[in-house]
Amino acid sequence: MTVMETTSTTSATSTAGTGGCAGPPRQPRRPDGQDRYTISEVVVLTGLTAHTLRWYERIGLMPHIDRSHTGQRRYRNRDLDWLDLVGKLRLTGMPVADMVRYAELVREGDHTYSERFELLKSTRQDVLSRIAELQDTLNVLDRKINFYADAGQALASERAS
Repeated sequence: MTVMETTSTTSATSTAGTGGCAGPPRQPRRPDGQDRYTISEVVVLTGLTAHTLRWYERIGLMPHIDRSHTGQRRYRNRDLDWLDLVGKLRLTGMPVADMVRYAELVREGDHTYSERFELLKSTRQDVLSRIAELQDTLNVLDRKINFYADAGQALASERAS
């Protein structure tokens, strides 16, 4: 099984994150018919830095990246798909060590499906817990906002009288 087979088939306009510290910004559209990218092009397409891309490769988070005859990295669409998945995993809060472990399991082959399943299932549960916490926090904020909106209207009415 290849790394690409573990990712969903994403469209050329898929996103790798929502910007800021949580993940890379929205990806620009990939050039039609292109399947070879320099590290500079991948930087533009993903919003990641060249340093981050090289680090991902060094720690084993990226699959083997092809090289040109001059030693320049040549990324393929499957690598961009993998980076999209990594961006999503980052947004879940998955520790880098777990992402590296997932990448290792993918490279080891089909016999690791159950381990990958458990790792992703655990991450999903963590995300659901965080969503519940954020929903609770949102409810508190909404109550406070409503309080101040009502208090502001009452104060404005009082001053108008």
